[in-house]
Amino acid sequence: MNIYDRTREFAEELKTCDEVVDLQRLSQRIKNNEDYTRILSDFRKIQVEAYSQQVQNGKISEEIMEKFKNMGSVISANPPVNEYIQAEQKFSVMWQDILKILNDAIGVDFSFGKDKNKVNVH
Repeated sequence: MNIYDRTREFAEELKTCDEVVDLQRLSQRIKNNEDYTRILSDFRKIQVEAYSQQVQNGKISEEIMEKFKNMGSVISANPPVNEYIQAEQKFSVMWQDILKILNDAIGVDFSFGKDKNKVNVH
């Protein structure tokens, strides 16, 4: 069996794993509700603002922190949005683990030494 066949097998397996099934189900629920879609979109905008500030200034402003706090209240008041964000985080952790396994199998340090925390086990 070649690598492409195995990848297709993996893709089929991925479709049925709990993290993906939950994420798909909750994603559909968000898409079917304009309010939930807007809340999630607003949350994403604040995330991007925070990330940009962190990269540019090394810290996040009080204004953005306040926006996060307020958005946290909105998300808490809308359980489907909260559930979606949690499912997305669970999927993200799983996906990062998968990517680490694949990157470790390749055995190439793509940061070329810039990532000092990476341990090369080869």
